[in-house]
Amino acid sequence: MDDRKIYVAGHRGMVGSALVRRLQSGGYSRIISRTHQELDLLDQKDVADFLKIEKPDYIYLAAAKVGGIQANNTFRADFIYQNLQIQNNLIHGALEAGIKDLCFLGSSCIYPRDCPQPIREEYLLTGPLESTNEPYAIAKIAGIKLCESCNRQYGTRFVSVMPTNLYGPGDNYDLANSHVLPALMRKAHEAKLNGAKEFVVWGTGTPKREFLYVDDMADACVFLMEKGISVGLYNVGSGLDLTIRELAGVVTDIVGFKGRISFDTTKPDGVPRKLLDVSRMKNLGWEANTSLRDGIQETYAAYCASLGN
Repeated sequence: MDDRKIYVAGHRGMVGSALVRRLQSGGYSRIISRTHQELDLLDQKDVADFLKIEKPDYIYLAAAKVGGIQANNTFRADFIYQNLQIQNNLIHGALEAGIKDLCFLGSSCIYPRDCPQPIREEYLLTGPLESTNEPYAIAKIAGIKLCESCNRQYGTRFVSVMPTNLYGPGDNYDLANSHVLPALMRKAHEAKLNGAKEFVVWGTGTPKREFLYVDDMADACVFLMEKGISVGLYNVGSGLDLTIRELAGVVTDIVGFKGRISFDTTKPDGVPRKLLDVSRMKNLGWEANTSLRDGIQETYAAYCASLGN
């Protein structure tokens, strides 16, 4: 058993709950968490007081306002304000409380829209961002730079992890603000139940995306903590990508939808391709071990269970 006190911010979210699962399976017995009702992460004083009282040895900052293209593009002010506020309160609060170790979870959307592929960590801030999620990306870039600056000025050990597109148990299936994979899964499932002849996918189907099972992401974060990796920026992904059209085919096969997939080309595609270079993590000795098909099957089982199916 490991007796370090570890605070998981955002423990009810998909990433946070995966972190709790991974920590528990690894023998960590002092995991602390707070619901939104117990601690409003937008409230600077409450967060600062909580951290000074609890004094965790390590913080996983997995709390964030997240969503797909439509949500990011529609609620732009909410995405930049809430994410800046949450991460500023936790990172600065950790500094004020004398907490030296923290893992900040960002997103691969921090990189320029037209990056060379695969995307290396040093491509950060080398070009314009994708416009549809620019406010969210700017907030996450600010979090990376706040961690870097605290390390440089105060000697903290705040590491930043940038995952590719995540999916898994606990994902958001609301079609108004979900990411592409859970949205496809829900559409295919409902089309199957309704006996529909087709279901519609946003965009042209040509963009390529990389996906990572959320439990692999959690494993990567705990791996960095246990290895003592305390500074820097690390991409975390599977190292493999596929088109949205191909992804839709895998999802419909697993769900069991036999109809036709059509594409609404009036809807935005987002970035043409987004594949992370994960060589930094590989060089440390970590690789993802859940195949896309296995991960989608696990996720679909969890989705059906959540519906009572």
